[in-house]
Amino acid sequence: MAFNLKKIGPGLLFAGAAIGVSHLVQSTRAGADFGFGLIWALLLVNIFKYPFFQFGPRYAMATGETLLDGYRKLGKGVLITYFILTFATMFTIQTAVTIVTAGLAKSIFGFSISTEIWTVIILGICFVILSIGKYSFLDKLMKFIIITLTISTIVAVFFAFNNLEKSITTTQIFPNAMEFGFLIAFMGWMPAPLDISVWHSLWAIEKKKEDTTFSVKSSLFDFNVGYFATIILGLGFLTLGALIMFNSGENFSGNAKDFSNQLISMYTSSLGNWSYVIIGIAAFTTMFSTTLTTLDASPRAMAKTTQLLVGNLIKRSYLLWLLILMLGTILIFFFFQSDMALLITIATVLSFITAPLYAIANYVLISSKHTPKEWRPSKRIHVLSWLGLLFLVGFSLWYIVLNIDMFTQFYDWLTQLL
Repeated sequence: MAFNLKKIGPGLLFAGAAIGVSHLVQSTRAGADFGFGLIWALLLVNIFKYPFFQFGPRYAMATGETLLDGYRKLGKGVLITYFILTFATMFTIQTAVTIVTAGLAKSIFGFSISTEIWTVIILGICFVILSIGKYSFLDKLMKFIIITLTISTIVAVFFAFNNLEKSITTTQIFPNAMEFGFLIAFMGWMPAPLDISVWHSLWAIEKKKEDTTFSVKSSLFDFNVGYFATIILGLGFLTLGALIMFNSGENFSGNAKDFSNQLISMYTSSLGNWSYVIIGIAAFTTMFSTTLTTLDASPRAMAKTTQLLVGNLIKRSYLLWLLILMLGTILIFFFFQSDMALLITIATVLSFITAPLYAIANYVLISSKHTPKEWRPSKRIHVLSWLGLLFLVGFSLWYIVLNIDMFTQFYDWLTQLL
């Protein structure tokens, strides 16, 4: 299919949501701590998650309805489970991405404004964009952001290689027991949490409303463009971390502002002060795009879920959930702002251990009678799906077993709370 930018939309929104903490923070940290040793993990998790993400736009365009409508057909319990999981994680996810964006804004723009105020400003800007511009504006804006991000990251990688004075090794390694937690956190949001497949199906339906020629084939092409972009940029940020930070003796701070200063200063000290603008643009557009798309997607998904569960009892439910998410994000931010690293770890680990649930639901739905036969997975995709399920379930169970005490304490705390 010939490349047509007008046909690209939900795929770049997917990329915008995906290319954030997983890339700027986790991929850079993977390169800084392990050099090129975790390329295997980055590639494997992208390969094994691929079919489950692809099922989102495939189902939406094949049936004309979102994955949430499909979950309802699988049983009300599936949709209720989605509602609970999303409500339990959306505030942490939104805060994790917003806190990094606010830290970068404070570092880059240099105004005497606190990180807390920057958080409110950024959420306010996103709110205006989403409440006034809606999907159409978001679609156009994301094309500009992703193109800018891709160019600035590639330029930064080129100069990092050009200025390289030390030898590099591409020996692949498997983290020890003490480092296993980071591996899970790294893969949890690489390239993104699996619930973004639901968001993608919602965006695909919105795209179809604006472009009636948007079909299953064009949606899959659109998805592949966005997915390939996330892989390339993931490798780009890991490469930057490996070339510039590996064996530098620096440790990342858990504070958002300090982390942002460290990140940018490490790049500029190696590449030169001239690179400040390039690195700043790459970093900030990365996180702003993620903040914007996640702030749109979670309320959109919760509004649709609420409608399917209780009907149209709540008017303008998207706006209501948008305000709820913003308020919850601000409250959590003020509580966790001093420990960005902990917040990101919690969010990414939760995403990884819940990934098998989304993977199973998506696979069952796309293979069922609810999907037209011609758009059900091929034998090759079936095999990849089964391998992906084994990968996700295996690593999740392994992590839970290694951290059984932590999960027991969490269960006890939740029991007492309820």
